[in-house]
Amino acid sequence: MDTKQLLSLSVNGSPWQGYVERSWTLLDFLREQLGLTGTKRGCDMGDCGCCTVLVDDRPTLSCLMPALEMQGRAIRTIEGVATCNSLHPVQEAMVEAGAIQCGFCTPAMVMQGVHLLETNARPSRNEIKTAISGTICRCTGYTKIEKAIALAADRGKEPR
Repeated sequence: MDTKQLLSLSVNGSPWQGYVERSWTLLDFLREQLGLTGTKRGCDMGDCGCCTVLVDDRPTLSCLMPALEMQGRAIRTIEGVATCNSLHPVQEAMVEAGAIQCGFCTPAMVMQGVHLLETNARPSRNEIKTAISGTICRCTGYTKIEKAIALAADRGKEPR
């Protein structure tokens, strides 16, 4: 019995086509097939949020999504957020605000912050809290992460 199936999708703006294990999740595919290890494997049950990526520009828990259900979809991981010349404003603000401790949840927090600012350029503190609420951080207590996303949002605002 053949254990692999053809998959065609876009990852970080580049088309990809190849064979993947039928049993793989999107997380398995990203880490094992593509070597994109920025997306973290936490609980494998969708509880911790550390595996968050953007699928068709929506935050998605990659540990819960079968890879083969990604046929024709656009996936963006932490590796696809920065440009070759600079970090994304959310990444810059995370560093500046000291929001990175162990770094395990950081890629997911960045992806959620990026999504929030792409859909709401002027989020309130409560909207920021809601946006990152699906990811567990065991180090920072969230305050610095919230501050970083607010800082990135402020930088995108026009001068008052």
